[in-house]
Amino acid sequence: MNRRDFIKTTSTAVPVISLPLLNEIKMNPAVPVRKLFVYGGEFDRVFIKYAASLTGKQHPKICFLPTAAGDAPGYIVRWFESCAGLPVAPYVQRSFISSYNQKESFEDIFLSMDVILVGGGNTLNLMAIWKAQGMDMALRKAYESGVVLGGGSAGSLCWFEQGTTDSRPAKLSTVEGLGFIQASHSPHYDGEAQRRPLYISKIKSGEYKPGYACDNGAGIYFGNEAVKQVVSLDQKSNAYFVGMSEGEVKETVLQKIVLPSS
Repeated sequence: MNRRDFIKTTSTAVPVISLPLLNEIKMNPAVPVRKLFVYGGEFDRVFIKYAASLTGKQHPKICFLPTAAGDAPGYIVRWFESCAGLPVAPYVQRSFISSYNQKESFEDIFLSMDVILVGGGNTLNLMAIWKAQGMDMALRKAYESGVVLGGGSAGSLCWFEQGTTDSRPAKLSTVEGLGFIQASHSPHYDGEAQRRPLYISKIKSGEYKPGYACDNGAGIYFGNEAVKQVVSLDQKSNAYFVGMSEGEVKETVLQKIVLPSS
């Protein structure tokens, strides 16, 4: 069936809050706000700066998890290069470690951070390693404590219940995530030709819950699992809510703000 036969696309806006209101949210320390910022593609200086702003701190500590890329050295170098000149204290937590060279637990390290961003790569392998190491539970504790979590590509998909992944041979398939956001997800919505039609078909069939999709240059900030703000790097990049309405798949383009370049 042609996708146009069963999809209705709308630009209906959903309520989002402005940056000043984000500042009001984080000023109440009595009950930590659970904060999650996901974007469709790889990390970018502008997105790093935005994630830092969610902390309300002048020089927040930002931890990068390159697990999905196997802690690739070049990827780690690019992370530090991207953070250069930004008002952040960058850090990297590798997953391929030993007790000889790391004495602090993952939980202690994660709880000491202000932001934790997860990089792209193989989501299936990322989930297996996190669960074997207990990093999934440590991340849950950090999330509940108010540490901003997030990431792009595999680093966005991992926080949802399920979504589309290229982690297996031959074709795109489904991967189960941590379920911090109880919805489905598709990253790379405009960046890979197969992502959008596959995601739509999975929601149409009922295999996936309704959920959120992000173009490579768009991101969504969730506060306490609710959409609080949608941001993008440019006018053409969008984020979407994709669900069912009257038996048809419906994409809702979420109202966004375009972030200033760093």
